[in-house]
Amino acid sequence: MHRNKKEHLLAQIQRFRRRFAQSAGGTLIRVIPKDAVLRWIREEVGPYRERLYGPFRTLGLFIEQVLSPDHSCQDAVARGLSARVALGEPPARLDTGGYCRARARLPLALPARAAREVGASLSRTAPQAWRWRGSGGETHRRDHGVDAGYAAQPAPISATVLSGPGVWIPACPARRDRLAQLGGSPSVGVGPGAGKGTGEMALLWRLKATFRPADVVIADRYYTSYFLISALLALGVDVVFRQHGGRSTDFRTGTRLGARDHLARWERPARPAWMDEATYAEMPETLCLREVRIGGYTLVSTFTSPREVHKQELLRLYRNRWHLELDLRSIKAVMQMEVLRCKTPEMVEKEIAVHFLAYNLVRTVMARAAVMSEQLPRQLSFKGTLQLLNTFETSLRHCPRGALEERTAALLHAVAQCRLAYRPNRVEPRLVKRRPHRTRWLQEPRHVWRTRLRRKQTQRRRQCA
Repeated sequence: MHRNKKEHLLAQIQRFRRRFAQSAGGTLIRVIPKDAVLRWIREEVGPYRERLYGPFRTLGLFIEQVLSPDHSCQDAVARGLSARVALGEPPARLDTGGYCRARARLPLALPARAAREVGASLSRTAPQAWRWRGSGGETHRRDHGVDAGYAAQPAPISATVLSGPGVWIPACPARRDRLAQLGGSPSVGVGPGAGKGTGEMALLWRLKATFRPADVVIADRYYTSYFLISALLALGVDVVFRQHGGRSTDFRTGTRLGARDHLARWERPARPAWMDEATYAEMPETLCLREVRIGGYTLVSTFTSPREVHKQELLRLYRNRWHLELDLRSIKAVMQMEVLRCKTPEMVEKEIAVHFLAYNLVRTVMARAAVMSEQLPRQLSFKGTLQLLNTFETSLRHCPRGALEERTAALLHAVAQCRLAYRPNRVEPRLVKRRPHRTRWLQEPRHVWRTRLRRKQTQRRRQCA
């Protein structure tokens, strides 16, 4: 890489790190390392010509676009113009054509890899006390919640793309994409909202490679499958699932461990149609699993010793799964990813990857504020942090070097004050508070309706003449 180009890129990375409070001293400083970002660009982008919208500047504006309340390309271009003026550079044109073409040139591998690396780095550098059994247990283990949601597309698209380990994004002529996310890890799988082999279970099977031995997977009753549990046990992964509604639990059978707590032996079911005979033969014929009835739930777990893991601890671990529901809500509602805006398969994939990259970057700020204030990250508000980041953006990115540490500390102190109220056993109706407008849906191309309306206008003029 040419020296002038590298210096220019390093300056962009430095300003980007300032925007997310990663330039001043403190903990978790290596979540966005400059050397790693340079390596990502070199390996994923390769040689490129210096333009107004280079790869990193385009990615930075894309992140600003998904974090801003406006979410439009015009807003992103205006932010880029404001940054150039603040740096003393000549202003650029305000049309969005150049920025949109730069987004199209941006390789998908760059935001997808950055999202995984930032999430993995945050997970590695986080204090051990934040992990399961971190306060008094002998081991500190990563726990992953598993859940899925939907995101609507603005237009039908058709293609299938494999975008690297941990992120599988096929796009099809469906109006909705299914999202499967692993909480506590940077992995996400995306697939069509309908069709064979596109369900939540199929997406999780494709994300198995992201698990490491001694991890703990937490999921609701939909994922309680004999074959999935067997596959996770083969990887050295423990599970805490809710009992499937189709399976009955009789605590009078098996090995009794306590009140409504026993070891049950599951028999291997018949081979499903989607599984080949070789994989089926590798599955164990029986599984010895622990079934517990506590807190209104029947839980299935591979922690078979009540001395090592009490059933109250299993309940607390399972209730952590609710954080993943809140994470999906933050990404879809707060970051406005519920309706995707890009209209081609490639751009839809990039939009999803950039949303998860931006989400992980906001979480790094929350983690730093939690460490400095001796709190847990889950006690802080994601929306409040996002609002503060957008407010402090210009102040952090273009402040003098001598004032950077003071302004970063002010931001983190403000984030630490965005505490969530403690509301145990909260119950809320799953209803819409305000009724939508009674306008009919646009189910035909817009030009068809325009032609129809012009014809009606012409008829009215003739009648009035």
